[in-house]
Amino acid sequence: MPTLETGGSTMTFDRQGPQNTEAALKLAMEAAREEGIHKIVVASYSGETALKLAELEHEGILLICVARARGKTGRPDGNLSGAMRQELEARGVTICTAAHALSGAERGLSSRLGGFGPVEVAAHALRILGQGMKVCVEISMMAADAGLVELHEPIVAIGGTGYGSDTAVVIRPAPTAEFLDSKVDRIICMPRKN
Repeated sequence: MPTLETGGSTMTFDRQGPQNTEAALKLAMEAAREEGIHKIVVASYSGETALKLAELEHEGILLICVARARGKTGRPDGNLSGAMRQELEARGVTICTAAHALSGAERGLSSRLGGFGPVEVAAHALRILGQGMKVCVEISMMAADAGLVELHEPIVAIGGTGYGSDTAVVIRPAPTAEFLDSKVDRIICMPRKN
């Protein structure tokens, strides 16, 4: 178990990374129950983190696995295998496959043509608080765009740095077209930046 420090109502992990996954998932689930939130979105490209979340008691809480679309793998569900999709759906997890809200087409243009765009600047600004924070905001918008969460209503979002999870927030998501209207109400847990 990673070292935790309390900082008000936020738990701070001593470092970034997947070693925080179990604790982050439990803290996120506890926060959802405490605050009466009925939807949790989790970034999980392979499905492993979403499966760990689904193994926790989640009666009355809809779990949404946000997986990246196609990407470099060429598969429709990115790294999410057909077997993993079936396992998650059997456990009541809703799958959201979408392009990254904070890169997508804009990164395609900037990598081909050089420079950068405003959405990439916003993504880098969010990374000031950590990669997991950027992921939490991004997957919330992706789920909002897909119509899986109510706009501007609190949900819990879980993201990470690389693999696994190390960040969870209570957020009121906006769709990507209204990105700046997303509101992070509470940071449940996050790592110190290494």
